[in-house]
Amino acid sequence: MSRVNVATLRKMKEAGERFAALTAYDASFAHLLDEAGVALALVGDSLGMVVQGRESTVPVSLEEMIYHTRLVRRGCERAMVVADLPFMSYATVEQAMHSAARLMKEGGAQMVKLEGGAVMVETVRALAQRGLPVCAHLGLLPQSVHKLGGYRVQGRGSEAAEAMLADALAMEQAGADLLVLECIPRQLARRISEALSIPVIGIGAGPDTDGQVLVLYDMLGITPGKRPSFSHDFLAGTGSVAAAIVAYVQQVKNGTFPADEHAFD
Repeated sequence: MSRVNVATLRKMKEAGERFAALTAYDASFAHLLDEAGVALALVGDSLGMVVQGRESTVPVSLEEMIYHTRLVRRGCERAMVVADLPFMSYATVEQAMHSAARLMKEGGAQMVKLEGGAVMVETVRALAQRGLPVCAHLGLLPQSVHKLGGYRVQGRGSEAAEAMLADALAMEQAGADLLVLECIPRQLARRISEALSIPVIGIGAGPDTDGQVLVLYDMLGITPGKRPSFSHDFLAGTGSVAAAIVAYVQQVKNGTFPADEHAFD
């Protein structure tokens, strides 16, 4: 079975075929994702919270991201492996190229993900021009949680919505291959998904994006504390981790997840 790549995801968007993504942090879980038909395994800096027990993603280092990306790549034969550029590892274009190159060369990532809108256009363009695949990330930006004042829905109000749409279009024009939208109103996510030719992946962005992603530990119901309202415990009632992941993939593909209760207006 051939490995999923950028062209695969573009064809799925063009065909109106929904695809599922999940975070992964090690080889064993990555193998389960692969077996279940997850299209994209995201090595998220969310590992700082769900694996390391930190209060945010900010302390995660590039070395830690390389390590976990390497583990996930070993467990994935088909799924596309995307790795987060951690906080302040891409503050300049030169630093971004260095960090991204390390994630791909040493970690085996097929794509890197970075947070931010218009301010990141130059960085995305420089990476894309040099052949480094990029996933942009708009909406709630976990690395900017201290600036945002907490984990809150973004893009509410006409001015904020128009600004995010402009950022999304700018990311595509700069050469981004994918876009993640986190915690934004479903109507805005729909507008952005329809406006862009690149695939759009939602997390807490409603049902109308091309793909969906969740934090693996959230959808298994094992994250300590309160689970995000846009997530769902797929392990409850399925009997095994493998079955839970399969159920998630199936529900994303057939459009039953996310449901209304997982979206923001």
